[in-house]
Amino acid sequence: MKNDIERVFFTEEEIEAKVKELGEQISKDFEGKDPLFVGVLKGCFVFMSDLMRHVTIPCSVDFMAVSSYKGTTSTGAVSIQKDLSQNIEGRHVVMVEDILDSGVTLSYLQNYLSGRKPASITIATLMDKPSRRKAPVYAKYSCFEVPDAFVVGYGLDYNELYRNLPYIGVLKPEIYSDQEDVIN
Repeated sequence: MKNDIERVFFTEEEIEAKVKELGEQISKDFEGKDPLFVGVLKGCFVFMSDLMRHVTIPCSVDFMAVSSYKGTTSTGAVSIQKDLSQNIEGRHVVMVEDILDSGVTLSYLQNYLSGRKPASITIATLMDKPSRRKAPVYAKYSCFEVPDAFVVGYGLDYNELYRNLPYIGVLKPEIYSDQEDVIN
């Protein structure tokens, strides 16, 4: 797997420091509010796990699984594979995502969840890729801003591989060059 990585974007130590900082900031901002952290699967699971260890306030966790891709190509339609198991009415919801790219999926989820009358919906993402934004979605909390590159590791995948890398790296183009519209 390491031979498939062109370069390391963020080291394990850099990620750890930023995630800790983000957890501390969220803890301050949501003090006394008992937020519900909603992980968007699958990519968020490593980031969310580490983030939760740095959140020092009472909170709850739930997950959603959504799909808008077939392989590496966006279908343009978002479908919910797993919905929330908790009622979010009146709750402060923090959506946790691995990478905010086009924003299409998170825009859909924000609208979908808004109908359930939460007190607020906030986005926390490991990485923000604003150059690819297609929907008006912004993360209040973000560890890193990344350019338009195909990144893997720390939960992010290519064809379900590389999620277990402890760092974030740029995948060599020849690994995915036969794909047309490669998107994280």
